[in-house]
Amino acid sequence: MRKKNESLRSSIFETLKNRKKSRAAHGGERTRPEGTLIASYNVHKCVGADRRFDPERISRVIHEIDADVIGLQEADTRFGERTGLLDLHRLERETGLIPVPVAGATKAHGWHGNVVLFKQGTVRDVHQINLPGLEPRGALLAEIELARGGVLRIIAAHLGLLHRSRAQQTRLIAELMSSDNETPTVLLGDLNEWRLGDRSSLNTFQAAFGPLPPAVPSFPSTLPLLALDRIMANRRGLISTVEVHDSPLARVASDHLPIKAVVSLKTLRAETEARAKSA
Repeated sequence: MRKKNESLRSSIFETLKNRKKSRAAHGGERTRPEGTLIASYNVHKCVGADRRFDPERISRVIHEIDADVIGLQEADTRFGERTGLLDLHRLERETGLIPVPVAGATKAHGWHGNVVLFKQGTVRDVHQINLPGLEPRGALLAEIELARGGVLRIIAAHLGLLHRSRAQQTRLIAELMSSDNETPTVLLGDLNEWRLGDRSSLNTFQAAFGPLPPAVPSFPSTLPLLALDRIMANRRGLISTVEVHDSPLARVASDHLPIKAVVSLKTLRAETEARAKSA
């Protein structure tokens, strides 16, 4: 127990130290990173850390991130007829982000609350995946030909709260990857796994995605200690280091902080050209 308390204490100190660095960074000029910026954000049904329902705040955080591709979780109501909670038409007008189309959605934005938005490119393929487990969960698989070059497959997922369900869900996603691991792929979303090391259900992904990248705490947004949100790629060098988007607004807009990384267009184009030649 003492060792566990010391570990928690050190995590809190590390979080506070990183937050101070983030405040300093946000105080200066922001520079847009080169490459394609991807992000993942659990918007918590637009209910903030202050328990206030405010879709406008979520939209403003999405503006701040300025991603080229972003996966959202909990963007729809959960029970009954799912209904989208954001003004996607306004987001498109103001940011250029458009949703990957989802079949059968009338009022909902996405699939089991999962939405993928992208700025420029063409959607080549979409699959809506039901994930096993006690809770209704899903993943959205989208293959996007980016306007800046290269084909990128995005798997946006929201895994279950129960360890047994997560184990089943990670196995299914790993099986999907084993059937086609040739396409440059980024898996992102709220994977709900706080365990690290041998006990983590995410170890199932190592065959497809290689060694898991370092965990980046994103939950709770007011004092992030748990790395529930993840971004990982099936190619070394395809994405940069994963970071949290830690702004004053993001700390209150949802109970999760967004996370983000940059896709190397050079790596992506090389992979796409190699696939085209071997086809």
